[in-house]
Amino acid sequence: MSIRVVVADDQEIVRTGLTMILNVQPGIEVVGEAADGREAVSLARRLRPDVCLFDIRMPGMDGIEATRQLAGTGIAVVIITTFDLDEYVYGALQAGARGFLLKDAGPQLLSQAIHAAANGDALIAPNITVRLLKAFASGSPPKQPIEPLTDREEQVLLATARGKTNSEIAAELYISLSTVKTHVANLMAKLGARNRVEIAMWAYETNRVKKA
Repeated sequence: MSIRVVVADDQEIVRTGLTMILNVQPGIEVVGEAADGREAVSLARRLRPDVCLFDIRMPGMDGIEATRQLAGTGIAVVIITTFDLDEYVYGALQAGARGFLLKDAGPQLLSQAIHAAANGDALIAPNITVRLLKAFASGSPPKQPIEPLTDREEQVLLATARGKTNSEIAAELYISLSTVKTHVANLMAKLGARNRVEIAMWAYETNRVKKA
């Protein structure tokens, strides 16, 4: 069964391009397009796609608010933006987006992000992970985990903060995919994180990831 996607961008040529790219990727089908966030939210609630691909800067309702509106609905959101250090991206991640890409991402990375989001994973473009998370860390004291992290959880934490998917973490640590998912779930519970992106943010806020 194909992953059903709604694409939202205020530029028609961008929407058309993204739709064409996604529709030729195995296991992905674009079921709707929207020109702004309000239309995107309405369309998503009606069509119930698996994933929404949202631009950040849209008229009326931007991608951040659209993401917030869909939080808790079971519809995953991936943010795609033009700017690699866009302050709005951090807000979108706080609103519940599972990942983000730049608009110059190739078809393969775009497909990977859609599949990751649909599977409850997240993909953050590796070339901007470090810079963006460092630049937009909250600056407030990081919350403490409700229980100490195990050595393996620390390893999974660092790999997640570097933008690796569950499959990549499993290969790197020589553990099964199900074991990685268990560790990620444990990290979310211990850190009070809503998603993998918030896990990554916590790793940066606690200086667990060395600055480049």
